[in-house]
Amino acid sequence: MLTEFDTTLPSIIQVQNLIKQTTPVELKLLTGDVLTGKVIWQDPQCICIADANSQHTVWKQAIAYIKPKVS
Repeated sequence: MLTEFDTTLPSIIQVQNLIKQTTPVELKLLTGDVLTGKVIWQDPQCICIADANSQHTVWKQAIAYIKPKVS
């Protein structure tokens, strides 16, 4: 099932801003695992987060929260 990517939704806009500003983030999964890095892309179902060593594609439904990482 392909869903429309609605770029007017506040959550999509917020993630797009994180991508544009290359803001480091903390992404917590529902499993309790925490990923840190920069969001490099998103689509209707997934987000890709990258750190210095790797990239992780994460299903959006597995995410508990995303927050900017404090320096």
